[in-house]
Amino acid sequence: MDTGSDASATGSTEPTASTPPRSIPSVGSASSLIGGDWPAQAADAIVNAVETVRDRTTTPIMKIARGVVFGVFAGTIIIVIIVLAIIGVVRLLDEALPSGVWLPYLLLGVLFTVLGAVLFRRRNAPAPAPAVGKTSKR
Repeated sequence: MDTGSDASATGSTEPTASTPPRSIPSVGSASSLIGGDWPAQAADAIVNAVETVRDRTTTPIMKIARGVVFGVFAGTIIIVIIVLAIIGVVRLLDEALPSGVWLPYLLLGVLFTVLGAVLFRRRNAPAPAPAVGKTSKR
């Protein structure tokens, strides 16, 4: 006869090998029943959601802002280079031509006036016709 604690608690005299003792699930085993390490999974889901929102909103805005900043910087540098080049050409022509500074001003004035007139005429040039099979969305 079995005199173990299980036999006296249940009141049965059967051996304990045939009927395993029932155990009450603990807090640790309850989390394993739910699906493992759920706090880490919840944190990963939140991180993934935040990364998705950031990739769809902040990243394009950052790229646009970076392009605007670099564009303004490049435009400023180009304007400075053009102004310095014009000053250099005026000084070079002033030294090379026998008259005063009025002749380089006249030559560059005529050159820029002709260039401006050409660009002004081209402003209303018709756009090239679209390729066959493509429609224009105007």
